[in-house]
Amino acid sequence: MVRAPLTDEERERGERLGQALRAARAGRSMVDVAAEAGISVETLRKIETGRIPTPAFFTVAAIADAVGLPLEELRAAVTPAASPSLSQAS
Repeated sequence: MVRAPLTDEERERGERLGQALRAARAGRSMVDVAAEAGISVETLRKIETGRIPTPAFFTVAAIADAVGLPLEELRAAVTPAASPSLSQAS
């Protein structure tokens, strides 16, 4: 199966995800957070740097749980503000 290339928006969302998780990790080491989340340090590093822009939901949920970041806050950090034309259409 061939995967479609990521859009610029998907890559940017992946970068925002990584930034939010890295900020929530704060002073904790990658080793500690990765171990608590049940993933490899390399996977965490790739997510935090945007090299894995679309990680699996359960991986993201495990990392968010390990750093004490509620998923709703993570979603808000990753989702760009809606443009006025989109919010008026509702």
